Amino acid sequence: MIVDQIKIETCKGVYMPREDSYLLAEATEKYAKGRVLDLGTGSGINGIVAAKNGCSVTFADVSSIALACARHNANLNDVKGKFVSTNLFSNIKGKYNTIMFNPPYLHSKPIGVNSSNNGDDVAVDGGVDGRELINSFLNLYHNYVLEDHHVLLLESSLNRYEEDVNKYKAEVVGIKKFMFETLAVLKIV
Repeated sequence: MIVDQIKIETCKGVYMPREDSYLLAEATEKYAKGRVLDLGTGSGINGIVAAKNGCSVTFADVSSIALACARHNANLNDVKGKFVSTNLFSNIKGKYNTIMFNPPYLHSKPIGVNSSNNGDDVAVDGGVDGRELINSFLNLYHNYVLEDHHVLLLESSLNRYEEDVNKYKAEVVGIKKFMFETLAVLKIV
């Protein structure tokens, strides 16, 4: 697998690749094609997998620190790509064959509750119900895809991914079960 061959260095202030990242990376290796948008790129792991698989990749993130980290990791892996600072699709131009997104999907912690993210970490805080960015993404992505396209979206049972499987006629192409949640990669065409 390509993901086993790439080098990823973690960067302070950037979401470190975890089980969700690797689950999406496996789906990326299998399904990403053509022009690829790695939205919420973080460390760049999924965009690097796509580029190593012959895709033309745009790495996009709201965090300038994440973009610098993704660029560094792309260089470590001899991968070229375009790097765009954007809040979801606000600075995205053009259309893509594949859009990959590992959005923040954890529910916000109430104010005053001790947590590692304190509600400030945009990489994990998905809003009150964990769906804030997922819903925004699902309302907008169709404006940025080519006719021959698919979306690879990472979701959790904590934010009811099954509803999106039904609503968007999505195929579950990756799944990982834990005691407290199930992670799923949805392929939407």
